[in-house]
Amino acid sequence: MREAGKRILILGGSGFLGHALYRELSGYFDTYATYCSARRRFEDNSKYLRYDLLEDDIFRLLQEVQPDIVISALRGDFGAQIQAHLHLAEYLATHNARLLFLSSANVFDAYSKFPSYELDKTLSESVYGRLKIRIENMLLRLPQEKWAIIRLPMVFGNSSPRIREILDALKEASPIEVFPNLVMNVSSDDKLCQQVHYMINRSKTGIYHLGSRDLVHHDDFILEICQHLSDAKPIFKRVYTTNDERYLAVLPRHNKLPRNLQFAYQEVIDAHIPQ
Repeated sequence: MREAGKRILILGGSGFLGHALYRELSGYFDTYATYCSARRRFEDNSKYLRYDLLEDDIFRLLQEVQPDIVISALRGDFGAQIQAHLHLAEYLATHNARLLFLSSANVFDAYSKFPSYELDKTLSESVYGRLKIRIENMLLRLPQEKWAIIRLPMVFGNSSPRIREILDALKEASPIEVFPNLVMNVSSDDKLCQQVHYMINRSKTGIYHLGSRDLVHHDDFILEICQHLSDAKPIFKRVYTTNDERYLAVLPRHNKLPRNLQFAYQEVIDAHIPQ
């Protein structure tokens, strides 16, 4: 049943996570989403609006939809992403709306000895991580009731790019890159959608780390996925960036969701990867 009073705009609604969130939320809220490439599956949906980061003015889109909640799952040119979020922050400052920003564990990728928690200082060695930090810092300058920063580990799902790449590699008997010394947590599109739905219902703001409550080595996790996907024996290309274990994991300490929305990494494998 659709809930009255909340209009949602998902930026990046044609991507893996954006489209999953649209499917989750559209039955309950007045939900709009954006797409960039002119694919008919989105053109024919009146709730999908074309928005090109490099060409279109996000102010026009926001004025057209007038959302109560914006979810940013944007991908694409990094400079254009920064400009779009700068304009979005200006809009939030003057309108009764708030933003849920999908960030990444990569905001901590310069730290490697421990998992990261919500209030830890961000520091990244990667261009992608620095992009997310820059956008996070824009939001941190706004009142907290205007935003929620959702930091995600690797996200898997039946239609995710990561799973498609693994399936292709298994079919072609080509090597799959794994990082044996990487300790991480994970998520799935299904789990994330349930968590975001809860956050919207409860008007949650602040910084959230939405990954599995436990940790796993990257190579062990990918091996289990391969065993679920196919009988073919996977070929691994093991990449060692350090001789020591390194962590890329985001765990909650201050903003924990209810127990029914917490999960273990094994649930991502067992319930969300096709047998």
